[in-house]
Amino acid sequence: MELSINNVKHVVSNGMETTIVSTFVQQQIEGELSLFTMSDQQITGLIYATHVHAEKSFDEDSLFVIVENILKRATQIIDNVVQGSNFHFEYIEDRTPKSNLSVPLCTLRLIGRELSCKAPGEKIAHETTLAILHKLSSYTWEAKAVLTLAALALEFGDICLLAQLYPSDPLANQLATLKRVPVLVKPTQLQKRRQALLELTSLIKTTMEVIAIFDEFEKLSLYDSKDIPGLSKALDHMPVDVYWAILTIAACATKVTILMSDEPDKPHDLYSYAQKINYILNRLTVRLTVCRRELAEAEAHRRLIKLLGSPTEVMEVFKALIFTKDFDVQPIIDAEAEAHRRLIKLLGSPTEVMEVFKALIFTKDFDVQPIIDGSTNRMVNIEVLRRKNIFMFMSSLDITDSDISILKPVYDTISEKEKSYTIVWIPIVEQWTEELLKKYDTLRSKMPWYILHINLFSAPIAGIRFIKDKWQYKGNPILVLMNPQGRVENLNAFPLIHVWGLWAFPYDKEAQEKISTEIHWIGPIVKTIHPIIESWVREEKYIFFYGGKSNDLIQQFTKKATALTNNPLIKDSKTNIELFLVGGEDYGILWKFWNGIENLFFTKANEHIDPVTQEIQRLLSYKNESAWAVVSKGSAVVTVGHGSLILSVVEEFDKWKGLIKERGFEIAFKEHYKKVITEACPPPRSHLEVPTVVGQPPMSMQCPECLRTMKTYFSYKCRHNDDPMNAYHY
Repeated sequence: MELSINNVKHVVSNGMETTIVSTFVQQQIEGELSLFTMSDQQITGLIYATHVHAEKSFDEDSLFVIVENILKRATQIIDNVVQGSNFHFEYIEDRTPKSNLSVPLCTLRLIGRELSCKAPGEKIAHETTLAILHKLSSYTWEAKAVLTLAALALEFGDICLLAQLYPSDPLANQLATLKRVPVLVKPTQLQKRRQALLELTSLIKTTMEVIAIFDEFEKLSLYDSKDIPGLSKALDHMPVDVYWAILTIAACATKVTILMSDEPDKPHDLYSYAQKINYILNRLTVRLTVCRRELAEAEAHRRLIKLLGSPTEVMEVFKALIFTKDFDVQPIIDAEAEAHRRLIKLLGSPTEVMEVFKALIFTKDFDVQPIIDGSTNRMVNIEVLRRKNIFMFMSSLDITDSDISILKPVYDTISEKEKSYTIVWIPIVEQWTEELLKKYDTLRSKMPWYILHINLFSAPIAGIRFIKDKWQYKGNPILVLMNPQGRVENLNAFPLIHVWGLWAFPYDKEAQEKISTEIHWIGPIVKTIHPIIESWVREEKYIFFYGGKSNDLIQQFTKKATALTNNPLIKDSKTNIELFLVGGEDYGILWKFWNGIENLFFTKANEHIDPVTQEIQRLLSYKNESAWAVVSKGSAVVTVGHGSLILSVVEEFDKWKGLIKERGFEIAFKEHYKKVITEACPPPRSHLEVPTVVGQPPMSMQCPECLRTMKTYFSYKCRHNDDPMNAYHY
């Protein structure tokens, strides 16, 4: 007799029922649609046909206590075998089940047969899961998960016990031989299986934590549903979560089979299962916390009503008002805080860049995932990063093509000449969704360097708090350079790249020191804003760059400076002067110029003030003034000043023109400018706006004019559109 329901076919023959996944479902799994990309609705459609009204019952709480005791000790045995002297034993306190527990042994053996000796693959794991669900169709969803985990514990616990006893116990030795246990734990064989065993025990422990939360939800369901409104969501979602738990157990059982065989390297990656089950654990942990809080609030509410009906002592009412009664909130491991502490410790005395990278990206005891090689679009082991200088490109998904293209020349240089360097893109996202995943895929398709592998179940990177607190990540891209010893050489190389390009490669501390006293700092910035400037710079002409907010002052400056360039004395002295108004009606030029100056500022912001740094800070302080000017000879800066003061020098040409023949134009101009500054009363007030989105702002600033410490203010500006005049100001 055959009956097809919801893509699952039940075949009943000789009183025995087997389950066959329909062709449609098989095609889903074998084709492009992986189990791990199927929606909850699709999974629900596959599993509900396996469930009937729960009629069978047993003491699942006591069975879970036994299973938990077994698996905690079993995984500890394996971890000890694998890690040897590096393993730290933790005390395990066994919980005690009820004495009258009747273990459903035959059911466990039926499930065990479904789990044993299966070939690897999502399709087979899915078929195994459906077969188990059919066999347990009359049990509650929680019981299905507990029974399946118990079947795994029965086999895995036996293997681990024999691994511990077989060297000293003759009977255990023979049984271990039958079960091929020596293949698993002998030193000669262990090396091949070491990483796989650690991944297996980690996944088993995580799955056990998920099923423990199922048990907590079942206990909470005994309370009035009005007291715990958040519980209904958890219970409604439990069938899908149970499916994933059983699927993961099936995958673990297959991994055990492979590790006990002569082909321990047979492909069967647990990474996707681990990501999914960790995602579920995080979600359920949050949901359980919410439910417990709701219950505590409901009980506190009732207690207050009772107390206020006939209060006897103010302290009793106060305690009831503030504290929950007899409610022990379960502690949640703050993985983010733990990663934060670990990173601080590692960076205090780092030894290898790979250790820091792993601590930065992956949570402790979680499978280290591969990364994507953007040049081939293939997954590679993160060992490719070992002993490298790593540029960690950290950003949100709100990056532009220009954010990516600026790194292309750096990547090309690395690929062709500098093999000891590499780039890795690390997207910073708090919670992944399908939409964000599509955006991630679009962005990564444009990147030829290494990329952190992400899927829908990826958690935020472990060091997200550290990156925000210590590396000042605020949402805009940063490029952190770390050397092979795990020491940070540059917290953000982007400002250097923007200003100096490949000339400053590799953007480490030595490169930063090399350019720290570079007087030709205006050249790299102005060459990009207009093609004519490059020829002026090459010909070593004097160039007056100027701009500002006051149209009247700008017009005066243009008129007077033009007269200066055409003065016969200037022409007779062979002094070639060009004028360049920055911006005018072209906001694109204006944005490029100030963006370059801001990037330059951040390459020097935390250094001791020197003449070059002073000039850059002074120019930036004039950004929103009525007028400003920079005088250069080629790319070497002669002077930077407020527009009104430079205008005074130009207007008073007759006072200093006599020095040109004797001292030259440059010295004559600078000396008269010093006189103008001295006579200026009062001197222009310095006001420096630091855009925090470009780089890490300095803790304090010295005034570029008088060298006193400047007062700090915060201002917030909104960029309502993409107008370049509003860009990079907050």
